[in-house]
Amino acid sequence: MAKRRPLIAGNWKMFKSCQDAVDTARLLAGLASGADHTDIMIAPSFTSLFPVSQVLKSSAIALGAQNLHWEKEGAFTGEISADMLHSCGCSHVIIGHSERRQFFGECDETVNKRIACAVSNHLVPVFCIGETEIEREQDKTMNILDKQVKDGLKGLGSDELKALVLAYEPVWAIGTGKTATPDQVQDVHLFLRSLIGDVYGIEFAKSIRIIYGGSVKPANISELMMLEDVDGALVGGASLDAETFNKIIRFK
Repeated sequence: MAKRRPLIAGNWKMFKSCQDAVDTARLLAGLASGADHTDIMIAPSFTSLFPVSQVLKSSAIALGAQNLHWEKEGAFTGEISADMLHSCGCSHVIIGHSERRQFFGECDETVNKRIACAVSNHLVPVFCIGETEIEREQDKTMNILDKQVKDGLKGLGSDELKALVLAYEPVWAIGTGKTATPDQVQDVHLFLRSLIGDVYGIEFAKSIRIIYGGSVKPANISELMMLEDVDGALVGGASLDAETFNKIIRFK
């Protein structure tokens, strides 16, 4: 089976005004033109989604959101629905990011609801999982990831999850400058693929994209992408600058 098509995704987090986001997206669209060896996605803040979507219309770059609520509508102040994301031009949505879990009380149960909502509304879920530094030091990494995956995907079948992207982001490597070693990354990705295989079957596991996030930058992307079970990257800080992100997109 041919290696899965990579995905290089940029999470802009709470950075950039609307104009800054539009300017960066426009520059990136030009720089990344012709990079047809990989899928590309950027996830600006909610306020920038629609104007950025207009800039990306003539490009191959997909638009993602950084979260969504599982209800169609209602009295959920500060939340955003799948329909709203569609109306802004989104095709992807990041779910379960460690910062959402750490600062905003998200848990495996609500992550599961969000993933179910995303797939039922034809949005590609980029499902984030990862262990803390203490959990790794206590040799709990695989147990933590096993629970996050199984609880996050509970009740969902392989037909619903065909477009799922699993993003392994060790919490201790996000925005810290620390990066998991290639051996650590491959070991975890292989474990995750085996876990998916146990639940959904080997063929499905072979098709699912598992990407890595955690201080990804131009200096380490090529080494990461050489790993058998790494199918791309979820990039934080290094995605904020179009030229730097383009270097990651053009990994060799």
